[in-house]
Amino acid sequence: MADSTPVCQITCVHEEAVAKVQQAMLPDEHLSSLSEMFKILGDRTRMRILHALSHHELCVCDLVTIIGMSQPAVSHQLRLLRTAKLVRYRKVGKNVYYSLADDHVTVLLATALEHVLEE
Repeated sequence: MADSTPVCQITCVHEEAVAKVQQAMLPDEHLSSLSEMFKILGDRTRMRILHALSHHELCVCDLVTIIGMSQPAVSHQLRLLRTAKLVRYRKVGKNVYYSLADDHVTVLLATALEHVLEE
């Protein structure tokens, strides 16, 4: 049988620590937005797209080839990523090129990958 999650054996509240944390807590609307962003990041296909874009700006056709999905399916994922402000795009003639929205997204992905690869 697997070990259960360790919990306190007695009830005690560290008033000073609780007060300090309560004062620092984000408003619910910020936590909700943060939660929504992590939901968007919680999809393997979207992570594949973000990982690809972390290496190079790519047009939709390039992403279709790399991801191995149809253009409508990739476009749907890109729309979700764009709505979450994780990617941006630019048009060049009839082509649309996507890249990561900013350095925050690059750092977020790099930090998460570093955490996953820790031993």
